[in-house]
This record gives sequence, structure tokens and C-alpha cells, in this order.
Amino acid sequence: MNQKKTNVMRIFESHNIDFTVAEYEVDENNLDAVSAARKAGLDPSVVFKTIVMRNDKNMIFVFCVNAESEVNLKKARAVTGSREIKPVKMTELLQLTGYIRGGCSPVGMKKVYPVYIDETAQLFDRIYVSAGLRGMQVCVSPDDLAAVVNGEFADIAS
Repeated sequence: MNQKKTNVMRIFESHNIDFTVAEYEVDENNLDAVSAARKAGLDPSVVFKTIVMRNDKNMIFVFCVNAESEVNLKKARAVTGSREIKPVKMTELLQLTGYIRGGCSPVGMKKVYPVYIDETAQLFDRIYVSAGLRGMQVCVSPDDLAAVVNGEFADIAS
């Protein structure tokens, strides 16, 4: 298979982290994580989407929750010590992260932001996150993911 290598994969390789790749057909009309999981033949509970948010002090935070969940804003405020927090505009995503919607990975963003991974990730030996491209997911242990992004496990989903 002549698979395209992404920065996410290069970062995992540079840290000697074991990962596999799942590819799927991209549907431009359904870029949500549940659709992506189903197209890849994966259980949505092990596919973690990346949500980028900004707080009232203009600080950027990255959240990873499973495909079927949403980031709970109250919990996100608590874990980040923010008064207000909301998702960044889709038009800002590429500029802030280097990624587009449907292909945003917590790994290898343009800048290093605080990353919070929903604690449910720890229930699984391996989880999937975007490989940095639409149509491609990487499968990695939650602990390895947290180590690479200096992430923290927290109760952030609802």
C-alpha cells in the first residue's frame, strides 16, 4: 500500500510509538467523527475527535472526546480555569492548528496548546485520532498519545 505519511505519523515514529493507520472514504457532506468512524469500520467509542476552543483570555485549548460525545463546556471551563470557553470558528482552525475540519489531530499542531483527553480514553488499550488528513486515522495507546502531546486525562465529555 502506497500510504501517504503525515506529520502525525512522523512524530509517532520519532518517539518510537507503535501505531497503525485506518483509512476511509471521505464524505464531504458528513465530516463528523461518527460518520468517519463508521466509514472506517470502527466503533465510534474508540474514535476521538479533536475540538479546539478559545477562552475569555484568548487562550487556545485542545480537547479530545469520543466521536459520540461533546465537550461539556462547564467541565472545560473547570479544567482550564476559564470563565468562558467556546469552539474556535472553522475559518480559524487552519491558521491556529495547521489542520482543517475533519482532519484535525491533537498531534503536530502549529503551536503547542494545552491538550485534554477525555478520561474514557483510558478504558481502551488503543484509540483512534485523526492522522492529520481527512480519510485517515491513527490508532495508538491513550498513554502514548498523552505523552506525545503532553496531554492530561480529564472528565470533559457529556
